[in-house]
Amino acid sequence: MKKFAGSLRLDLAQYRELEAFAKFGSELDKSTKQQLARGQRMVQLLRQGQYAPLPVEKQVAVIYLGVKGYLDGVAVDRITHAETEFHRYMEAQHEEVLRSIREQKEVTPEIEKVLTAACEDFIKMFAAE
Repeated sequence: MKKFAGSLRLDLAQYRELEAFAKFGSELDKSTKQQLARGQRMVQLLRQGQYAPLPVEKQVAVIYLGVKGYLDGVAVDRITHAETEFHRYMEAQHEEVLRSIREQKEVTPEIEKVLTAACEDFIKMFAAE
């Protein structure tokens, strides 16, 4: 998780800074708009209900989905739905990946390869809804 969360912390700090700047700025360039949009999605993705913690392996998988940009094409108001569906998809189709993350406590290159393929498959399926 540290592998992905390290950059996430920096990305969220930059997002907060840009968000504050954007309130006063008039025109934003394309990359700034993209960074703001991804930041909104990540903030939404990281929200958890009170007394509803996620197992670490699910946290790792969903953070990977967001950090790697797979959710960039999903509307912010659909992020929670996408997250729920992603968890269902991973449990049904890629339980071995979740188990490997839980047992090994890291994302090896082999796990990352399968996780990448799972994210790509999921986002295609989700976009088709």
